[in-house]
Amino acid sequence: MAKSKMIKEAKNKQPYGNKKESSLDVVSIMEKEYPQMMDEFKRIQQEQYELFAVKQHDYGPHNISMGTELRNEKEVKLALTALTVRINDKVNRLVNLIIRRDSEGQAEPVEDAFADLSVYGIIARIVINGKWGK
Repeated sequence: MAKSKMIKEAKNKQPYGNKKESSLDVVSIMEKEYPQMMDEFKRIQQEQYELFAVKQHDYGPHNISMGTELRNEKEVKLALTALTVRINDKVNRLVNLIIRRDSEGQAEPVEDAFADLSVYGIIARIVINGKWGK
């Protein structure tokens, strides 16, 4: 069965509004079709989760919440703004490393910059979901 047909059938199995069941069907398809890629994704996520735990143990939650308790929209916006600045720094670092090929004094490998971007995105979602520091 062609991949596109398998995915189409998986999407059609459950009503669109039932994302949990239909996404599980797609996950099964993807794990069967691309086992190495999917396993690597999970391995990297676990690696990043462990690094996140170590960093948060070292820094604590206030490095993201900017010393606030994230109790109101203004405090959340401040944290998200700080995360946006960090993300922008990483993107600019990647532009220098990959596009401009400026590797002089390379203190941070490309892989680390991409890993940081990924974690910052998750941290932003945790902040938005009201779970940061809890």
